[in-house]
Amino acid sequence: MRLNSAVTRSEESILSTNKILRNTYMLLSLTLLFSAATAGAAMALNLPHPGMIITLVGYFGLLFLTHKFCNSGLGILFVFALTGFMGLTLGPILNMYLNAFSNGHELIMTALGGTGVIFIGLSGYALTTRKDFSFMSGFLMVGVLVAFLAGIGAMVFSIPALSLAVSGMFILLMSGMILFQTSAIIHGGETNYILATVTLYVSIFNLFMSLLQLLAVFSGER
Repeated sequence: MRLNSAVTRSEESILSTNKILRNTYMLLSLTLLFSAATAGAAMALNLPHPGMIITLVGYFGLLFLTHKFCNSGLGILFVFALTGFMGLTLGPILNMYLNAFSNGHELIMTALGGTGVIFIGLSGYALTTRKDFSFMSGFLMVGVLVAFLAGIGAMVFSIPALSLAVSGMFILLMSGMILFQTSAIIHGGETNYILATVTLYVSIFNLFMSLLQLLAVFSGER
């Protein structure tokens, strides 16, 4: 009886994990498409960038609401609000790269392709090896905080070298975050697909932006 009970619990755990993975990747795909659509609209309308303060307030405000309502239908609404808002802030930045560099299209597509390769590669590695990356939690939290503050400092004081260093840090940190989040779903550390989607989306967004900035510096043709 105990053996049968253990087998049943194991099967239920596997089914639950697969359901969370499926829901996460489905919602992530939809939010990425929605974000791309809002970015495209912002580019087509040539909307100005809202600025750092509005971007930060909008991002953290919608992130807070997403976490607050993550266990209800409103959580999905706020996920789309957050990713759509980030798309709107991305559009003007992409237009800036297109106007500043003669090979702007190439830079954007290369960064997009690189982001896709990194995400698929790291997710596939975590899913196939099923390694537990929970030990990275503390390092990632501290690293993201340090990189975030350094990024604000580089922007406020206009320090190009620090900005490049922050981009490199974010590429490593977001790669680690993808491994960590995927592992958390597999091993039961994350059971809410809305929160998992937000974490992966933010990781992909920051990864793309960091790759684009580095490519512009080293391969951009003004």
